[in-house]
Amino acid sequence: MTDSDPKPTPKQSKIDPKMLSILVCPKTRGPLVYDTEAQEMISKKAKLAYPIRDGVPIMLVNEARDL
Repeated sequence: MTDSDPKPTPKQSKIDPKMLSILVCPKTRGPLVYDTEAQEMISKKAKLAYPIRDGVPIMLVNEARDL
């Protein structure tokens, strides 16, 4: 790699838009918002952020982070 080569960026997983449209918060059954930067699914109603690992949303309340 030379100085003119772009620096590698962290791997960002792509989530299938069809899957995003059917996922809901397991706690509230409410809608989720996809945060591409943080790689999380956000439930505003539950105030939880569900992680996405290797392109797979981890939809477990005990794995979610409090907002």
